[in-house]
This record gives sequence, C-alpha cells and structure tokens, in this order.
Amino acid sequence: MKHQTVEQLRLVAEVETFPAQTMTRKERLERWAELLERNPHWHLSTLRQTEHQTPSVRANMRGDGSPISVAYADPVLRAAGLADDTYGEARRFFELSDDELHEVICYCHYGSAVSAATAAAQIRAVLAPKPPGFFATLRRLFMA
Repeated sequence: MKHQTVEQLRLVAEVETFPAQTMTRKERLERWAELLERNPHWHLSTLRQTEHQTPSVRANMRGDGSPISVAYADPVLRAAGLADDTYGEARRFFELSDDELHEVICYCHYGSAVSAATAAAQIRAVLAPKPPGFFATLRRLFMA
C-alpha cells in the first residue's frame, strides 16, 4: 500500500474529510463497541503477550485485522483524534489502563483470534459501573 497525503489524493480522487469532533471517553468506547457489534462473528487478530512487553514495545504493537484496527478504520473516531492502530494509541485515545486493554486484545485470553462480539463485550464491561470495594462496603455499613 502506498501512503499519500490528503493533498496528493485530492489530485486523483474526491476526498471526504470529517471535521474534528469532540467525543467523551464514554462516547468513544461506545462507538468502538458498536463498530465491533456490526459484525459480531468477525474473527479479529489479537496481540501476543502484551503484559510481558516493555511499555515502549507494547505501545508500538499492532496487528492487521485487530479490534484496534476496526476502530482506526472508522472516520468518526479518526476525526475525533485516533491517530493510528497501535496499542499505545488505543490506550491513550480510549483512556484505558493496560489491564483494560489487555482484556480486549491479548492473545493469552483468546488465542490468535477474538470474535468481534467478545471484544465489544469487554469494551462495554469497561463502561459498566464497578461495584463498591470491600472497604467502601464496610464503611457504608458502619456509617449507616
């Protein structure tokens, strides 16, 4: 694939651009989950051993046909600021912890491929309210 600038492409094709959009973290994650849910049976590639890589190696990890590449293929998410389809960019753009992104993308959970529906469910789990922790529950019981 030959990479060209938008200006170069405009010489040979009609290029549709989207204005920059401001999306909340929740909107970005919901959009990603919706994109994956459009084709729930897709088998998407995973990334190997993300948890064992150094932060710099992990940040540059990517895979063709991964859940992250599905997000990057979306013009709305790109217009909102998704710069590429690397692990580090997905972590930054979607404001995910390594543990949260690991659950969506890592080989150790799914083998070489994860269904789009499973990846979407993991993304939606990030959005779900978390139950209060043990100490918060104790504090609530004793303060009542």
